[in-house]
Amino acid sequence: MTPEQLKLLVEESLAEMKGVDVQAIELAGKTDIADFMVIVSGTSDRHLHAMANKVVEDSKASGVPPVGVEGEDSRDWVLVDLGDVIVHLMRPETRQLYALDKLWSLPPTREH
Repeated sequence: MTPEQLKLLVEESLAEMKGVDVQAIELAGKTDIADFMVIVSGTSDRHLHAMANKVVEDSKASGVPPVGVEGEDSRDWVLVDLGDVIVHLMRPETRQLYALDKLWSLPPTREH
């Protein structure tokens, strides 16, 4: 599965679970950690965990088991690392505080 196909799978999984404000950010040229970052808001901690579980189940079913899941005990932020795609599932107030959308959407800086 290509990184683009995996990103689309994640977006579909989150849409099925009624994820709020799903945003995919291309990381090419910004970092080598992944090709895409997907950020989504959830309406409650239960919603975050249900969405994370759906992403994990759907990716496993497609032959891409997660590299790791962080924040399973968290009420505010869960991260699912799928290798080529990193998924951040956050409560709106946490998302606003860390502003990953804005941070990673900035153009890469030029080195002198």
